Order: sequence, then C-alpha cells, then structure tokens
Amino acid sequence: MKEPIPEVWEGLPVVTAAAMRELDLAATEKHGIKALDLMENAGKAVAAECAAFLAEKGLSVEQAKIVVCCGRGANGGDGLVAARYLAEGGATVAAFLCPPKNDGAGKYPELVSVNLARAQAAGVTVTSAGPGSGLDKALAWCHLAIDALLGTGATGKPAGAIHHMIREMTAAKKPVVAVDIPSGIHPDTGYHSGVYVTADLTLTLGLPKRGLLAPHAKASVGALKVLDIGYPAALLKGRSAK
Repeated sequence: MKEPIPEVWEGLPVVTAAAMRELDLAATEKHGIKALDLMENAGKAVAAECAAFLAEKGLSVEQAKIVVCCGRGANGGDGLVAARYLAEGGATVAAFLCPPKNDGAGKYPELVSVNLARAQAAGVTVTSAGPGSGLDKALAWCHLAIDALLGTGATGKPAGAIHHMIREMTAAKKPVVAVDIPSGIHPDTGYHSGVYVTADLTLTLGLPKRGLLAPHAKASVGALKVLDIGYPAALLKGRSAK
C-alpha cells in the first residue's frame, strides 16, 4: 500500500506550491511585509543552517569554501543573500548565477538585482553560469554546494544554464544543501523529469511542501528542515494543502 503524504509535519500544515504563493501574497498585501525582507530573512536563515551543517563536519565558516548555484528568480535571490552572510562570516564564497531571460529586457528581477549588488559588495565572486564558466573547477575545491536554482514556482524539465549547473553539481559529488526544494523535484508530487539535484539537506521556507514528504522523494531531499523566515503565525496556521 502506498504511503500517504501527511497533511501535518512537525506541527506545521503541509502545503502545495499554489498555497505557498497565496501565503506570499497575503504576507505582502495584508500584513505589509516586504518581499525584500522575506528574502533577507530566508538567506540569513539558510546561511546559519549551512554554518551548522559545516560545523557537524568539523569545519568553521572561516575555513569553508562554498559554491552557491543561483537561478534567475527568487530562489536565486535567496541564495545570493545566503552567499553574502557566509562571506561576511569569513567563508570563501563563489556564486554562479543563471543569466537573465532572453526576452529582450536582459535584466534580473529587482529583488535579484539588489541582492546581486549586495553580495558582490560583500566579496562574493559572482560568475554568469553556463558551459565554460568554471563551475566544475569551483565545485572540485569547495566543501559545500548550495542549490538555489529553482523554487516552488518552477515547472517542466530544467534546461539551459540551470540544466548545466545541476549536472555539474551531481558530477562533483560534494555535499549539497538545497534552498526550499531540490531543483528539479516537483513541489507537489515529489517526482522529477530526470534532471534534478540530490541534496544532503533541504531547507524549506515557511512551511513544508507536499512533494518533499513524498516517500519516493526522500533520497533527493535528504534531511528536511523548515525555516522560519518571518511569516505571521496566523498566516501559517491558516494554510492548508490546496
């Protein structure tokens, strides 16, 4: 008999990607919480958990060499914030950022642009991702890779620079911490299309997502922890898996 996905995990409601989008909207529109502040909280919390992860392996932040693989959207923005905090803590941090969409604008969303500038000001080396970027060499010398490529809003099979980064992370066989969800894993079902990240630790934001708790996703999710990033308690308690 197929093991069901729980509706509650560690006292928190288990939600779909759609329910999480509604929560984000309610946080900003009804509670006046800025998206930039939520991203700041998320990245700071991710950095703290990565420091704890490294400590379990006998490494201080100051000793650590870390590669952060960032998408062009909000998940990538979270990764850039985490990169900044880790760099400020003394780590050597290299970020590889997916190029902006080829839609004529050639720009990142404002939240990503702001945190890209902040990360660079903090000493994070940021390189445009893709073949020839040197990601393979960086992964070869790092102690930890952070997957901040795709969040719960991603659909379809990862392609382009993101596909390339996932393949490089997989080939490197270094410890991986995933931000919100391992890239390539469907947030609602836990299934993948063949291109996905296998994480040692997944730090999901705000509430646990259904796909992360699917029995068949456990090998890709690794250890799972939910991070408090500043959503009002009333909003969290009122969520359901819609």
